Amino acid sequence: MGTEKRWTIKPADEQVVSRLYNELQVQPAICRLLAVRGITDFESARLFFRPELSHLHDPFLMKGMKKAVDRIAEAIDWHERIMVYGDYDVDGTTAVSVVYSFLKELYKGEVSYYIPHRYREGYGISRQGIDHAHSNGYTLMITLDCGIKSTEMIDYARSLGIDVIVCDHHLPDAHLPPAYAILNPKQADCTYPYKELSGCGIGFKLISALATRFGRPMEQVYHYLDLVATSIAADIVPIDGENRILAFYGMKQINESPCQAIAVLKELGGVQRALTISDLVFVIGPRVNAAGRMDDAKKAVEFFTETDHDKIIELAAILHSDNDDRREIDKNITEEALSILNDDDTAAARHSTVLYRPHWHKGVVGIVASRLIDHYYRPTIVLTSANGKATGSARSVSGFNIYEAIHECRDLLDNYGGHFFAAGMTMPEERVNEFIDRFEATVAATITQEQRVPEIEIDAEIPLTLVKQTFYNLIRQFEPFGPFNMKPVFLTRGLYDHQGSSQLIRDAHIRIVAHQHNGPIIEGIGFGIGDRFPHVKNGPFDMLYNIEENEYNGTTRLQVKVVDIRPTPLMQ
Repeated sequence: MGTEKRWTIKPADEQVVSRLYNELQVQPAICRLLAVRGITDFESARLFFRPELSHLHDPFLMKGMKKAVDRIAEAIDWHERIMVYGDYDVDGTTAVSVVYSFLKELYKGEVSYYIPHRYREGYGISRQGIDHAHSNGYTLMITLDCGIKSTEMIDYARSLGIDVIVCDHHLPDAHLPPAYAILNPKQADCTYPYKELSGCGIGFKLISALATRFGRPMEQVYHYLDLVATSIAADIVPIDGENRILAFYGMKQINESPCQAIAVLKELGGVQRALTISDLVFVIGPRVNAAGRMDDAKKAVEFFTETDHDKIIELAAILHSDNDDRREIDKNITEEALSILNDDDTAAARHSTVLYRPHWHKGVVGIVASRLIDHYYRPTIVLTSANGKATGSARSVSGFNIYEAIHECRDLLDNYGGHFFAAGMTMPEERVNEFIDRFEATVAATITQEQRVPEIEIDAEIPLTLVKQTFYNLIRQFEPFGPFNMKPVFLTRGLYDHQGSSQLIRDAHIRIVAHQHNGPIIEGIGFGIGDRFPHVKNGPFDMLYNIEENEYNGTTRLQVKVVDIRPTPLMQ
C-alpha cells in the first residue's frame, strides 16, 4: 500500500479506431479496446468475437509432427511400451493426462505415465525416470512441458535404446537435444504459425495429428479442451491467436460439461457461478499444483485420468488439503522473508532481491518471490536448499527480462531455465553470495527507472455515463481474459464523492460511491488502496477501474472494481 504507480494509456492507431467504428458501428471505446489488442478490421474482429475450432492450425505444420506421429504409429504396430513423461506443474500434469488418456483409447498395448518428484529428481528429464523406463521395457518416451534442454539425459536414453519425442514450449538453446523428434514452435526453423502454445497445447496438437492419422473423430480430441484451457490459464501464456480459440472452447466445456475432476474442484473451491480464467488461475490451478509442491504430482494425473467418482472425490480432498498446507507454509515463509528485508539496511537501495535460506520449502519459493514483488517492486529470486544445492525460483517486474539477467550469471549455475518473467535455477551453495552480487550488478546495469515503478496499463478513457449494462455486455464478449487480452482497465477523470457516501473499510479498502458532472452515480470497491481515501474525500479525483457485476441476494447490478485513484490535476 502507498506505492505510487505509473498510469500508461495504451497507444491506439486512431485510423484503425475510426475504421473499426465505421465497419462495426459500436461504441468508439469498444473500437479502441479492439485496436490496442491488434484487431484492425471487421474480419479480424469477427474472428476475435466468434472463435471457431475450424480456425485451429493444421498440426502437421509443426516441425517434427509427421516424424513423431510415424514413430508412435510404429510403436503401436510393434506393440512397444510407451511412457508419457511430464513436468510436475499444472501445465505438465494436464499435458500428461491428455496425451496418456488419448493413447489409452487409441492403443490397447502398454502405456504408462511418469512425473518426476520435484525434490528427489528436480525439473526436466531425470536419470531416475529413464532408468525406470529402461528397467520396465519402455522403448518410446514422449516428454511434455520439458525436455528441450535435456541433451545429456536424452543421450543417455538413446544409449539404452529408448527413443524420445520432445513436446515442449520453453525457449530452446541453439544446440537441440538428440531426440527422435522435437515438437516446439519456438525452434528457429519451425514455421508453425502460432508460437505461444502451452505445454498441454502442444500435447493437444500431437493428439490432433494422431486422430487424423488414425481416422478418429476430432470430437475425441476436443473432449480434452477443458484441461487445455486449465493449462493455458495456469501457465499464464498469452490468450491470443490459437490460444484464444482453445481457451474459449475450453471455458465453454468447463461451464457446460467439465470432466469430473474440475467439477469436484469447483465445488471444493466454493464457486457457485460460471468459472472464469481467473478462477482457473486462483481456484483450480493451485489445488492441482499443490500435489507437486507438497508431495508427489503423480496424484494430479491420477486425479484427471480417474473415472470412479468416489475415487475422484477422495483425490480432490487430498489436493485440497495439500493446498491448505501450501498456503500456511507460503504465508510463514513470506513473513520471514519480509522480516529479513525490513531488518536489512541495504535492502531499500538495491535493484534486485535475492534471498536464500536452506530450510525454506522448495515448493513455494516461486509464490513467495511473487509476494515479495508486491512489497519490493523489483526482480526477485528466492532460494532454498535441495540435494546439497541452492535451488529456487525467479519472478520479474513488467518489461524486465529476468531470464536474460540469469543467463548473464550462467557460469555460477549448474542449470537454469524459464521465460521472460519467471525462471528457475540451481547452483552450488558456496556460489550463492557471488551470485547475489553478480545478479544485482546485472539488474542495476540493465533495468530502467521506469521498470522500477509498477505500471498500470489503461485501455481507454471513458465518461461515467458509458458504464451501463449494454456496454458491459459488449465487454463480456472479450472474454476469456488473460495475458495480451487482460480485463479492460478504464480511466474516468474528475469524479466526486457522492454526498459523503464513500467509506474507508478497516483502514485498507475503500467503498466508492461517486459521480461525474452531477451525472449518474457509480458504486464499487477498491482493495488495498485505503491510503488513497483522502483523494476521494477532497475531490475531484481520477479513477482507474474494471467494470463487473455484483450478485447479492439474488440481485445483479453493475459496479466497479477500483484499481487506483489519484487527485485530478488542477487545470494549468
